[in-house]
Amino acid sequence: MKEFNIKTPVLTEGSVEDKRQEILDYFNRTFELDTQLYNTLKDEEAFYMRADPLRHPIIFYYGHTSVFFVNKLVLAGLLPEHINPHFESIFAIGVDEMSWDDLNEENYDWPTVAEVREYRKTVKAEITKLIKELPLELPINWENAFWPILMGIEHQNIHIETSSVLIRQLPIEKLQTGIFTNVCHEDHSVVANELIAIKGSEIQLGKVPNHPLYGWDLEYGSFEEQVEDFKASKYLVSNAEFLEFIEDGGYQDKKWWTEEGWSWCTYKEAEHPQFWIKENDSYKLRLMTQIVPMKWSFPAEINYLEAKAFCNWKSAKTGKTLRLPTEAEWYKLIEVSQVKDAIEWDVAPGNINLEHYSSSCPVDSFAFGDFYDLMGNVWQWTETPITGYPGFKVHPLYDDFSTPTFDGKHNLIKGGSWISTGNEATLNARYAFRRHFYQHAGFRYVESEFEPEIRVDSYETDEEVTISCEHNYGDDYLGMTKLPLQVLEVLKNHIENPADKKLLDLNCDTGRLAFEAIRHFKEVTAIDASARFIRPAIELQKNGLLRYVIKDEGELSVFKDVVLKDLKLDNTLDHLQFMQDDVMKLKERYTGYDVIVAMNLLEDIRQPKAVLSRIHERLNAGGTLILGSTYAWESSTSEVEHWPGGFKKDGEPVRSIDGITDILSKHFNLVTEPLQLTYPIRQSSRSFEVQRSEVSIWRKKS
Repeated sequence: MKEFNIKTPVLTEGSVEDKRQEILDYFNRTFELDTQLYNTLKDEEAFYMRADPLRHPIIFYYGHTSVFFVNKLVLAGLLPEHINPHFESIFAIGVDEMSWDDLNEENYDWPTVAEVREYRKTVKAEITKLIKELPLELPINWENAFWPILMGIEHQNIHIETSSVLIRQLPIEKLQTGIFTNVCHEDHSVVANELIAIKGSEIQLGKVPNHPLYGWDLEYGSFEEQVEDFKASKYLVSNAEFLEFIEDGGYQDKKWWTEEGWSWCTYKEAEHPQFWIKENDSYKLRLMTQIVPMKWSFPAEINYLEAKAFCNWKSAKTGKTLRLPTEAEWYKLIEVSQVKDAIEWDVAPGNINLEHYSSSCPVDSFAFGDFYDLMGNVWQWTETPITGYPGFKVHPLYDDFSTPTFDGKHNLIKGGSWISTGNEATLNARYAFRRHFYQHAGFRYVESEFEPEIRVDSYETDEEVTISCEHNYGDDYLGMTKLPLQVLEVLKNHIENPADKKLLDLNCDTGRLAFEAIRHFKEVTAIDASARFIRPAIELQKNGLLRYVIKDEGELSVFKDVVLKDLKLDNTLDHLQFMQDDVMKLKERYTGYDVIVAMNLLEDIRQPKAVLSRIHERLNAGGTLILGSTYAWESSTSEVEHWPGGFKKDGEPVRSIDGITDILSKHFNLVTEPLQLTYPIRQSSRSFEVQRSEVSIWRKKS
């Protein structure tokens, strides 16, 4: 598998032309591995199968990684336009089971495999051209034009692994061996696990901004944690060790499971790990593309819930206090074992980066000092729910990579697996999955009387989002009514018989207008381009409670709770739907509305004139468009040629409302003179930004 030895490049040193070639080689190797992964599907029918009911069919992931490249490069201004807007819509969103992902197959008419294959070739050629021609300066950091290219490559590395997990769940008869020929055929004599003592110390977590390797936003920041003395298992838990839990009735005894775990166990009617296959009184093991006799010395591949149940069971059986390690304890193991990072490898020290096997292998194969498999073989579940370190900031090109998982429901996995490449194979890698997810993941356990403090950010802390939350749900300030409530009054005054009408709320922000509108309208669909902003609305809709933190003064904060019942908004939510989508390439199904509200949308998108010219397609005849804007055009968001106004033409000023009228009047009549809505945006207790949006109301011609 040496041709797929995909190590992430150093971004801070070397000659420019050598670095350009290194990045091009890195891109080509990653893209080829991604291509070869899907060659394991035996026929086209397999592309349209769903390996998991909470996932799209495989064809989505085949197109997704290339679409990601295009969408991010367009957003970064490195590609002048979309290559295939339809593809770049349907293949954009739906990789995690967020409630705003649309997994309804009736809403998709998937293209053919040949069409997606050709699209991938086109994208590859475009990116190759960019890498060869784009000006390059070192070091490559967040502001560097090459960062979004590396973002796309590392994103592809992630999906090589996550898609391999899905392919591993497809019917075996739908697969061929392909790149997964180099499986480990050995099955060592089973070793007895043992606990090794580790002396505690303070551990520094987080990556510095000028780190030489690419990092996702949640890797950066700084956090110190005191790790107390503990003992850790020498090996990952093997299939043989996990069998003891099964044979003792572990899957049938509620007392070992968390409430969440038992709910999952009974729902799935689980009796053993997912990749075990029981035949009469014996077991076989599902590898990627083949079924083999059970490898008892291989690590048990399970989800967090099963790992936690095992630890509870083994604690009772041994009289020891056992649990999963925290993230900091895992780093302590890395420290005492002097594990090197990926850039220091000549040959991978563990079963990682596809350098040794295309499967897991016995748990006593790769030693790291006194321990085994600290890196590689399978990922290791931790007790730590994912959240950002202090100093965490979202990257503007991928603002919903991390924050949707900061919900206390996604736990960190550490160490990588046999197929982890690129950033995944580095020590700073931070990936988290829902606790019932299956990855190529197992676990080791620790013994400790110390109950770790589990940091869960139940309060929304993303500053941009919390400002929006307060703008939507907080107090009225400066004697002014909140903008969503002012827009609601416009709706009441200009829409007759709303109970019979469907409303589309574009740029819905954190959702207050949508919650208010559903009390009056037959159906409301609320869309925002950022999952960061619709996540609080989803939380409020689902749980009736939203918590966020806003600035008071200096280092002081104010904690705010929003209760849906208190707003009298909790009884009419059945026909309210929040979705993440991009208005620049909005999916075709968002049509047939009677009312569209688009507040402060135009100034946030790259091509406002293009959106205005097509928005009539979403409305029924006689439908109403309520359009609001501050006209705060910025060339960093959209080029002047795409603005409807706010510039001079032939020496004369072109007002935005005039340009909007020129575009919309082809399909709309202006109902009344534009309205001026004034409202404050709270920055802190004594700092406010007062904005004014001009709102025009348009009726679609019959």
